[in-house]
Order: sequence, then C-alpha cells, then structure tokens
Amino acid sequence: MVESRIAQAILEMAQAHGLARSFSPTEVAQVLAPEAWRGQLTAVRKAALVLAKTGVIEVLRKGKPVAGLDDVRGVIRLRLARAAFAVVPPGTSAEA
Repeated sequence: MVESRIAQAILEMAQAHGLARSFSPTEVAQVLAPEAWRGQLTAVRKAALVLAKTGVIEVLRKGKPVAGLDDVRGVIRLRLARAAFAVVPPGTSAEA
C-alpha cells in the first residue's frame, strides 16, 4: 500500500517538473523530511514503483524508461508518464 502523503509528494513534483524533466527520489524525500530525508528514501522509491505500475509516472535508468519494474536497482529518476495524458489540440474538444 502506498502512503498517500508520499504518493502526493511524488505527483506534485512530477507535475512541477512537467513531461520534459525528470527528478530523483532523493528530491522527494528531502521535501518530505528535510532533516531526516534518508529515512524516507526507501518508502519514496517503493511508492514511485507503485505509481509507475499504474502508468502515472515513469521510472528511468540512464535516461530511459525501465521495462521490468519488479527488479529496479541502483540510481533511478522519475518523470510524469507521457502516456498518462492525452494531448488535445487547441480548438478541438476532448469529447467526440
């Protein structure tokens, strides 16, 4: 189960960075607990993996999306999932 305040922090940071920029789990942990962020890092990574499995964010390694999310190790970055948002051209309606 994902702790909602951690998931919310990840989603807020993803929104703030937009589709073009990624961010690290460390940045999220530092927002949640500026003085004791290292203690939050494992929970942030776990929450990020849950969100990635739902398609809301992407987990990146070396700038590329990770395919197998069950065994992610090492340095990762996060970003808003491109597939999670439909782009509607100006002057058109999302309802057809």
